[in-house]
Amino acid sequence: MLKKRPKSTVLKYVRTGAKIAFVAEAVIFALSYGVWYRLNTSRDFRFYMHNNFNWVLDGYYKIGEYMSSSNIRQMDMAVWTKDRQISQDS
Repeated sequence: MLKKRPKSTVLKYVRTGAKIAFVAEAVIFALSYGVWYRLNTSRDFRFYMHNNFNWVLDGYYKIGEYMSSSNIRQMDMAVWTKDRQISQDS
């Protein structure tokens, strides 16, 4: 006859920890994708990030320049300086 052994409490904690880590990783991935999508599609959001979280925007520009030789940084700066000149003239 087979004897039943109780499940190890250590194994229970490892499984629970793995589930929590998986959920946390999924949430962090979703948030980072959301920020990347907003950076990629909205110049106004990039301007907000430029004013408040410049290091994030700098990383975004560096990755874009490395991957596709994009010149989004120069285009954004040109638009933002033009907007400043227009608002100062008013």
